[in-house]
Amino acid sequence: MSNATQPAPALKRTPLYDLHLESGGRMVEFGGWEMPVQYRGIIEEHQAVRTRAGLFDVSHMGEFRIEGPGALDFLQHLVPNNVARLAINQTLYTQLCLPSGGTIDDCTLYRLAEQRFLLVVNASTCDKDWAWVNQHATSFDLTTLENATDEIALFAFQGPQAEAILQPLADTDLAAIPYYHCLPGAIAGIPALISRTGYTGEDGFELYHHATDAPELWRVILEAGQASGALPIGLGARDTLRLEAGFCLYGHELTEEITPLEAALGWSVKLDKGVDFIGCEALARQKQEGLKRKRIGIEMTDRSVPRAGYALLADGQPVGELTSGTLGPSLNKTIGMGYVPPDYAKAGTALEVEIRGKRVGAAVVSLPFYKRPR
Repeated sequence: MSNATQPAPALKRTPLYDLHLESGGRMVEFGGWEMPVQYRGIIEEHQAVRTRAGLFDVSHMGEFRIEGPGALDFLQHLVPNNVARLAINQTLYTQLCLPSGGTIDDCTLYRLAEQRFLLVVNASTCDKDWAWVNQHATSFDLTTLENATDEIALFAFQGPQAEAILQPLADTDLAAIPYYHCLPGAIAGIPALISRTGYTGEDGFELYHHATDAPELWRVILEAGQASGALPIGLGARDTLRLEAGFCLYGHELTEEITPLEAALGWSVKLDKGVDFIGCEALARQKQEGLKRKRIGIEMTDRSVPRAGYALLADGQPVGELTSGTLGPSLNKTIGMGYVPPDYAKAGTALEVEIRGKRVGAAVVSLPFYKRPR
């Protein structure tokens, strides 16, 4: 029997790897990819998105093309949200669930034509999701079921000045794209699916385009935004921005052991859509019987930074666990999300966080922590 250590699989790189290095990006492993965690610093990049604009390379996300006469029926069976209500060029947040109701992944679904959809999944779960989608597609009439992750690059351009910076480059009226809608168009002559979606709590766009166009599009957008102070943004600031906005991160607030109902995403679970989707029975039962735990937000009332995995206590007894925690740069507060029984989930409830053996005060607060000015 050999004791030789197997070499770790090589990390994947997006088409922007060299540009990230040129921009001073500090590269780290994330979900099997080599990605920039920061360029100038997380706080500076975070504030750039909150006050001006920031450009994210999120080309590590996975994209699946699903087309055919049976595409709608397949997706209605696959996800808990109601795909039938999607108009063409409309977008939907949903999940992939196990029969137990646990969450395989959370994802975004685009309806690009009557029978043509694009399912966007997380990088760390892409291979698992692809196997799951294929496993459940066999009995539906599909003409296309394709993993286009290597072909498609994805940027997010987020912030209050994102539209003003991007509009002169676009061949379509960006103001005419409502939130969670998309349009095919071009940015600086580069074909792209322009989607008014994002993961930061700010207004902005996600741009799906061919991977070979990614370096040119990245340069053009940053050059256009230079005078306005737009910056390239790493995954570090992406995490603090999404946490302030109260968005779940897969592997933290959502896992195969956590259902969308427990994660306070019940608005995206349509038990009454008239289709027996995967996880429907378990989720209906959980809703009827009542939740045993709920996702909450906390603010620290003592000076400490909470982190994922720290225990939450009430009256000295463990009642739950944090799934995320950080300093919220826009709020100048230390915040976190986690799970507790419903009796401890009401805003204002006093809790403690156990940090390296020391108990530190915290309080439950309503989510999100941050709402952008309208």
